[in-house]
Amino acid sequence: MNTSSPNSPAIHLESVTKKFGNVTVIDNVSLSVKEGEVAAIIGPSGAGKSTLLRCINLLERPTSGRITVEGVQIDAEMTITKKDLSQLRRNVGMVFQSFNLFPHLDVLRNVSLPQERVLGRSKADADKRSMELLERVGLATHAKQYPSRCSGGQQQRIAIARALALDPHIMLFDEPTSALDPELGLEVLAVMKELAAEGMTMVVVTHEMQFARDVSDHLVVMANGAILEEGPPEQIFTDPSQPRTRQFLRAVLER
Repeated sequence: MNTSSPNSPAIHLESVTKKFGNVTVIDNVSLSVKEGEVAAIIGPSGAGKSTLLRCINLLERPTSGRITVEGVQIDAEMTITKKDLSQLRRNVGMVFQSFNLFPHLDVLRNVSLPQERVLGRSKADADKRSMELLERVGLATHAKQYPSRCSGGQQQRIAIARALALDPHIMLFDEPTSALDPELGLEVLAVMKELAAEGMTMVVVTHEMQFARDVSDHLVVMANGAILEEGPPEQIFTDPSQPRTRQFLRAVLER
């Protein structure tokens, strides 16, 4: 493990490649995300977007390359210690397409239990923090309900509250609205916009083009496991430099 200087990016990927057998899913990707920046990753299905996101917190271990998150640097081809892995993940929260809530626990317990297990908080302190976050995502009145009694949009907001309860410096979102109808998706996007406005460093794999254009600071376009282009969202949406980007944007924006 190496630590970076205070001015280093919050996330830095250097020549990251991920293979499943003979299939290359991520192909020599380098990417930097500044502290407080919202990076949106868009592109066609099968581009490797979700796999790249999972490589950032090592839910998928890259085949080669280097990853630095909040000063914790890991070389994929060297032994990764439990200490380094724990330190890297300690600063990163993740929200998935599926909500991954515990169905047998009520909403409050879903948010409190990870705090007790990971951070060692007392039940009282964890519950206090959980209620603050449930209030923030508009679900304090649902604290004693079970996930099955909540809508998809509500369950995703609970999942966001649970991730935030571990006090991450970075949030990763893997198409958090893809399983939701448009109205419920708006509930989730509103919470994400609020986080962005507060300066949370975020990397968002999304098919929500309006969010990518209006909320992100840094747009990354992927296809076939590689970055086609990246830069200011307005520039890429208005005048993309790559024909494949133009083709993709035309397809999604003209539906």
